[in-house]
Amino acid sequence: MSDPEQQVEQEAEQEAEQQQHSVEALEIAIGKQVRSSRKRLNLTVAALAKQAQLSTGMLSKIENGQTSPSLATLTSLANALQVPVTSFFRGYEEQRDVTYIRAGEGLPIERRGSGVGHQYQLLGHTIGKPYNIEPYLITIDDQSEVFPVFQHAGTELIYMLEGRITYRHANKTYSLAPGDTLFFDAEASHGPDELLDIPCRYLAIIVSDAKGS
Repeated sequence: MSDPEQQVEQEAEQEAEQQQHSVEALEIAIGKQVRSSRKRLNLTVAALAKQAQLSTGMLSKIENGQTSPSLATLTSLANALQVPVTSFFRGYEEQRDVTYIRAGEGLPIERRGSGVGHQYQLLGHTIGKPYNIEPYLITIDDQSEVFPVFQHAGTELIYMLEGRITYRHANKTYSLAPGDTLFFDAEASHGPDELLDIPCRYLAIIVSDAKGS
């Protein structure tokens, strides 16, 4: 399998995993709301199950986030608990997407210029948003004299972590040392121009309109 195909497969697996996590988070959120509403009415599991015409085993699974209840089941529970069906989703709506990446475990990405001495690691990405946010950890440890030139939609921020580098944006160059930041319009040509002290490591965060991607 070629590198681009591996990258696509890895991204698909990561997206499928995140979708599965979203489903599990929804099940847990619904379960917590059902249990909270039941306890507020001082009902036992058996009493609520009887009123909602469910088995106690099924209700227990729902409260523990171990199953995805149907709309009919949620409606029965809502009627028994005297709450709107939408109340069961409140906990989930309050949650926010999160990606946790351990040190050194970012997803390796093939980009123009990646190869020997040039490493790109994707640290996360947005799903289902009107915008794209792509945070990369970029490491350059080879004293190369040829660097890629990038030009793409969106806005980019670079934060220098290690080493020193001269970075070109349009017709200007900027010397970056640890702690320095460069924030720019990514539609202008840009990229490393000269390595002053290797290895170089920096964060590159790209924000763009999802509709334009």
